[in-house]
Amino acid sequence: MLGALVHCIAKPKKRKALPSASGDILNTADNSSQPIVTRFAPSPTGFLHIGGARTALFNWLYARRNGGRFLLRIEDTDKARSTQEAIDAIIEGMQWLGLDWDGHEYYQSQFWARHAEVAHELLERGAAYRCWMSQDELAAQREHAQAEKRPFRIESPWRDSKEEGEGAFVIRLKAPREGETVIDDRVQGRVTVRNAELDDFILLRSDGTPTYMLAVVVDDHDMGVTHVIRGDDHLNNAFRQLVIIRAMDWPEPVYSHVPLIHGSDGAKLSKRHGALGAQDYRDMGILPEALFNYLLRLGWGHGDDEIISREQAIEWFDVDHVGKAPSRFDMKKLENLNGHYIREADDARLADLVAPKLDLAGDQKALLVRAMPEMKARARDLNELAEGARFLFDTRPLQLDEAASALITPEARPVLKAAFETLGALDDWTHDSTEAAVREVAETQGLKLGKVAQPLRAALTGRTTSPGIFDVLVLLGKGESLSRIEDQIVESNS
Repeated sequence: MLGALVHCIAKPKKRKALPSASGDILNTADNSSQPIVTRFAPSPTGFLHIGGARTALFNWLYARRNGGRFLLRIEDTDKARSTQEAIDAIIEGMQWLGLDWDGHEYYQSQFWARHAEVAHELLERGAAYRCWMSQDELAAQREHAQAEKRPFRIESPWRDSKEEGEGAFVIRLKAPREGETVIDDRVQGRVTVRNAELDDFILLRSDGTPTYMLAVVVDDHDMGVTHVIRGDDHLNNAFRQLVIIRAMDWPEPVYSHVPLIHGSDGAKLSKRHGALGAQDYRDMGILPEALFNYLLRLGWGHGDDEIISREQAIEWFDVDHVGKAPSRFDMKKLENLNGHYIREADDARLADLVAPKLDLAGDQKALLVRAMPEMKARARDLNELAEGARFLFDTRPLQLDEAASALITPEARPVLKAAFETLGALDDWTHDSTEAAVREVAETQGLKLGKVAQPLRAALTGRTTSPGIFDVLVLLGKGESLSRIEDQIVESNS
């Protein structure tokens, strides 16, 4: 794989300063030691999906590693589909993942006047032309191409015409017809396209609004973007965008087109594979550091390292180590990774995240913090952690689930009664003392420890799985533990 583009950007052309959403000026002054600038430019027509989050992550890491700048630009030129809800979801998702951007977020629709200015400059340079083709003419050309089974390419009679038409017109790029365009992509390697395959696409619509293809090029230039890291579904766009860049005699960015993410079955990623928004993963109980780590490893690697901290990621990341093959999203791997980060997380932080799921406050939250070392050992996500801790706060009498209820048999009643009496005689209530008491019950009843622990767990928690039974006794405390055991003895005898 080639390590860098052949197109040199050592002598960038003068760039215009671009105002931010707040009115601040983004400094893109020309200098010989131009810093690396990357950007994430989502379209606000939906949530921050998993592929977009990875693109943002790779751009963020590359800028942070190289002491550069990472910008966020909301590409809201499609007003019919762009929504404030989607914008909020994108920003919230990035903040949750810890992907901070430099300066304020930018909105592409702010710069329509600038986009139009460039379109007209391309006209003056002879790199674009006014086109008055009607929809009927375009439809006829499309049908003709289909009949001949060839790709549709606009053949506008206005491309080289000296005359002018009547009424509204669009401005089209005058794409080259001869030769070829080459991109030395840092992920895909050298990619070549015959210029005959490029079309005279629209730069400015008849109502004066810019198309995406023009706006993204102008904004990248004016923002000083030096490295474009995005999905490989944009690779074809890069060849078309380069026509604009070269016609304007602008510096060419370094391209890195990253393979898309597929599902575990190799098919295009969809919601059934886990193509959800960042907030959906948060609501599923995934920690942001776990999703950060997982997205990093989707298509990029550092030897055999699987657990990679944010600091290590910044130190190690480079696009040259992004693979060419599509990566596969595996929810089980994400859950396993999340389980690791839960076990490593601070107990008080986990309690803060879990408490709202259980509507806890005050002393209850303090109990959750104390229980966390035992509770987090088995949990794969925060929801599972919350559900596992729920027994601590259930009100009496407990509602036993079906499996737990099946353990409170006539044979179990005397065992529970013996446990109630032996535990009730304890002066101190510790892990060691409760263990000794339960073992004593097992010995006097002539049973294995499990035959005592199983009905005891059912009586104390209402379920058949929980932390260690002695940890449960200590966490509940003597009074609550004895009351719960007594409830089941009474219930069994009633």
